[in-house]
Amino acid sequence: MQATRLTLICHARTVAQKLARFPTNEPLEMDWQSAHVSRRHAFKGTPRLLCGPELRTQQTAALFGEEVEVVAALSDCDFGQWHGVSINDLQTSQAVALQAWLDDPTSATHGGESVVQLEQRVAQWMKTLEATPGHIVAITHPFVIRAALMQVLQGTAFNQIDVEPLSAIELRFNGRWRLRLLGNDA
Repeated sequence: MQATRLTLICHARTVAQKLARFPTNEPLEMDWQSAHVSRRHAFKGTPRLLCGPELRTQQTAALFGEEVEVVAALSDCDFGQWHGVSINDLQTSQAVALQAWLDDPTSATHGGESVVQLEQRVAQWMKTLEATPGHIVAITHPFVIRAALMQVLQGTAFNQIDVEPLSAIELRFNGRWRLRLLGNDA
Protein backbone atom coordinates (compact mmCIF):
# COMPACT_ATOMS: atom_id res chain seq x y z
CA MET A 1 0.00 0.00 0.00
CA GLN A 2 1.34 3.42 -0.97
CA ALA A 3 1.64 5.94 1.87
CA THR A 4 0.09 9.38 2.04
CA ARG A 5 2.70 12.10 1.91
CA LEU A 6 1.52 15.55 2.95
CA THR A 7 3.76 18.54 2.39
CA LEU A 8 2.44 21.69 4.01
CA ILE A 9 3.85 24.93 2.64
CA CYS A 10 3.18 28.31 4.15
CA HIS A 11 2.14 30.97 1.67
CA ALA A 12 4.72 33.56 0.64
CA ARG A 13 5.10 36.76 2.64
CA THR A 14 2.40 39.43 2.72
CA VAL A 15 2.51 43.03 3.89
CA ALA A 16 0.28 42.06 6.86
CA GLN A 17 2.91 39.56 8.03
CA LYS A 18 5.67 42.11 7.61
CA LEU A 19 3.71 44.64 9.70
CA ALA A 20 2.68 42.07 12.38
CA ARG A 21 -1.01 42.43 11.54
CA PHE A 22 -3.72 39.81 11.57
CA PRO A 23 -4.34 38.88 7.94
CA THR A 24 -7.01 40.06 5.56
CA ASN A 25 -7.43 38.62 2.05
CA GLU A 26 -4.28 40.44 0.99
CA PRO A 27 -2.05 39.56 -1.99
CA LEU A 28 1.55 38.45 -1.77
CA GLU A 29 4.27 41.02 -1.26
CA MET A 30 6.33 39.51 -4.11
CA ASP A 31 5.71 39.70 -7.85
CA TRP A 32 4.22 36.22 -7.99
CA GLN A 33 3.11 36.59 -11.62
CA SER A 34 6.67 36.79 -12.93
CA ALA A 35 7.52 33.74 -10.80
CA HIS A 36 4.49 31.75 -12.07
CA VAL A 37 5.23 27.97 -11.92
CA SER A 38 8.87 28.78 -11.04
CA ARG A 39 8.81 26.11 -8.35
CA ARG A 40 7.04 23.48 -10.44
CA HIS A 41 10.00 21.11 -10.18
CA ALA A 42 10.39 21.42 -6.40
CA PHE A 43 8.98 17.90 -6.04
CA LYS A 44 9.57 14.63 -7.86
CA GLY A 45 6.63 13.53 -9.93
CA THR A 46 3.40 15.45 -10.02
CA PRO A 47 1.90 15.85 -6.58
CA ARG A 48 -1.74 16.78 -6.05
CA LEU A 49 -1.65 20.54 -5.40
CA LEU A 50 -4.12 22.05 -2.91
CA CYS A 51 -4.49 25.49 -1.39
CA GLY A 52 -6.71 27.54 0.86
CA PRO A 53 -9.27 29.90 -0.70
CA GLU A 54 -7.47 33.14 0.16
CA LEU A 55 -5.70 35.21 -2.49
CA ARG A 56 -2.28 34.75 -0.86
CA THR A 57 -2.51 30.95 -0.89
CA GLN A 58 -3.79 30.83 -4.46
CA GLN A 59 -0.99 33.12 -5.64
CA THR A 60 1.61 31.00 -3.82
CA ALA A 61 0.15 27.79 -5.25
CA ALA A 62 0.58 29.26 -8.73
CA LEU A 63 4.34 29.14 -8.11
CA PHE A 64 4.12 25.34 -7.89
CA GLY A 65 1.71 24.55 -10.71
CA GLU A 66 -1.36 25.44 -12.69
CA GLU A 67 -3.74 22.68 -11.60
CA VAL A 68 -4.67 23.70 -8.07
CA GLU A 69 -7.61 22.51 -6.00
CA VAL A 70 -8.99 25.07 -3.54
CA VAL A 71 -9.90 23.40 -0.23
CA ALA A 72 -11.98 25.27 2.36
CA ALA A 73 -10.44 23.27 5.23
CA LEU A 74 -7.09 24.93 4.42
CA SER A 75 -8.47 28.43 4.99
CA ASP A 76 -6.81 30.58 7.60
CA CYS A 77 -8.14 30.85 11.12
CA ASP A 78 -11.08 33.25 11.31
CA PHE A 79 -9.74 36.09 13.44
CA GLY A 80 -13.10 37.85 13.57
CA GLN A 81 -12.88 41.55 14.39
CA TRP A 82 -9.07 41.39 14.51
CA HIS A 83 -8.65 41.05 10.70
CA GLY A 84 -6.11 43.67 9.64
CA VAL A 85 -5.38 44.85 13.19
CA SER A 86 -1.77 45.00 14.37
CA ILE A 87 -0.61 43.04 17.38
CA ASN A 88 0.78 46.26 18.88
CA ASP A 89 -2.61 47.97 18.61
CA LEU A 90 -4.30 45.01 20.30
CA GLN A 91 -1.74 45.04 23.11
CA THR A 92 -2.81 48.61 23.76
CA SER A 93 -6.55 48.55 23.07
CA GLN A 94 -7.56 44.95 23.91
CA ALA A 95 -4.71 43.62 26.05
CA VAL A 96 -6.93 41.46 28.26
CA ALA A 97 -8.78 39.95 25.28
CA LEU A 98 -5.51 39.27 23.44
CA GLN A 99 -3.95 37.63 26.49
CA ALA A 100 -7.06 35.50 27.07
CA TRP A 101 -6.88 34.32 23.46
CA LEU A 102 -3.15 33.55 23.76
CA ASP A 103 -3.58 31.67 27.05
CA ASP A 104 -6.78 29.72 26.33
CA PRO A 105 -7.06 27.71 23.08
CA THR A 106 -10.87 27.57 23.49
CA SER A 107 -11.09 31.36 23.58
CA ALA A 108 -12.36 33.34 20.61
CA THR A 109 -12.38 36.83 22.11
CA HIS A 110 -12.08 38.27 18.60
CA GLY A 111 -15.48 36.81 17.64
CA GLY A 112 -14.04 34.33 15.15
CA GLU A 113 -12.64 30.82 15.38
CA SER A 114 -10.82 29.50 18.45
CA VAL A 115 -7.57 27.56 18.15
CA VAL A 116 -9.43 24.43 19.29
CA GLN A 117 -12.03 24.91 16.53
CA LEU A 118 -9.23 25.37 13.99
CA GLU A 119 -7.47 22.23 15.23
CA GLN A 120 -10.72 20.26 14.93
CA ARG A 121 -11.24 21.49 11.36
CA VAL A 122 -7.69 20.59 10.36
CA ALA A 123 -7.90 17.20 12.12
CA GLN A 124 -11.08 16.34 10.20
CA TRP A 125 -9.42 17.32 6.93
CA MET A 126 -6.29 15.28 7.71
CA LYS A 127 -8.49 12.27 8.53
CA THR A 128 -9.90 12.44 4.97
CA LEU A 129 -6.35 12.20 3.59
CA GLU A 130 -5.44 9.02 5.45
CA ALA A 131 -6.88 6.82 2.70
CA THR A 132 -5.46 9.01 -0.09
CA PRO A 133 -2.17 7.52 -1.28
CA GLY A 134 0.42 9.63 -3.00
CA HIS A 135 1.95 13.03 -2.52
CA ILE A 136 -0.23 15.99 -1.62
CA VAL A 137 1.20 19.50 -1.47
CA ALA A 138 -0.98 21.96 0.43
CA ILE A 139 -0.34 25.70 0.37
CA THR A 140 -1.85 27.17 3.50
CA HIS A 141 -1.31 29.44 6.51
CA PRO A 142 0.90 29.38 9.61
CA PHE A 143 -2.06 28.67 11.91
CA VAL A 144 -3.23 25.73 9.77
CA ILE A 145 0.30 24.29 9.71
CA ARG A 146 0.52 24.64 13.48
CA ALA A 147 -2.82 22.86 13.84
CA ALA A 148 -1.58 20.03 11.60
CA LEU A 149 1.61 19.73 13.66
CA MET A 150 -0.47 19.48 16.83
CA GLN A 151 -2.28 16.50 15.29
CA VAL A 152 1.03 14.79 14.62
CA LEU A 153 2.70 15.66 17.93
CA GLN A 154 -0.10 14.81 20.34
CA GLY A 155 0.64 12.28 23.02
CA THR A 156 4.14 10.87 22.99
CA ALA A 157 5.62 12.96 20.22
CA PHE A 158 9.24 11.89 20.48
CA ASN A 159 8.90 8.87 18.18
CA GLN A 160 6.63 10.70 15.75
CA ILE A 161 9.32 13.10 14.57
CA ASP A 162 11.54 12.12 11.65
CA VAL A 163 14.78 14.05 11.32
CA GLU A 164 16.38 13.73 7.88
CA PRO A 165 20.09 14.24 7.19
CA LEU A 166 21.07 17.92 6.98
CA SER A 167 17.56 19.02 7.99
CA ALA A 168 17.27 22.05 10.22
CA ILE A 169 14.89 23.25 12.85
CA GLU A 170 15.00 26.60 14.55
CA LEU A 171 13.79 27.26 18.07
CA ARG A 172 13.43 30.79 19.37
CA PHE A 173 12.70 32.02 22.83
CA ASN A 174 10.89 35.33 23.34
CA GLY A 175 8.95 34.80 26.53
CA ARG A 176 8.19 31.25 25.39
CA TRP A 177 9.88 28.73 23.13
CA ARG A 178 8.64 28.63 19.54
CA LEU A 179 9.32 26.29 16.66
CA ARG A 180 10.20 28.08 13.44
CA LEU A 181 9.88 26.35 10.07
CA LEU A 182 12.43 27.89 7.78
CA GLY A 183 11.40 28.82 4.25
CA ASN A 184 13.43 30.03 1.34
CA ASP A 185 11.37 33.11 0.55
CA ALA A 186 13.20 35.08 -2.08
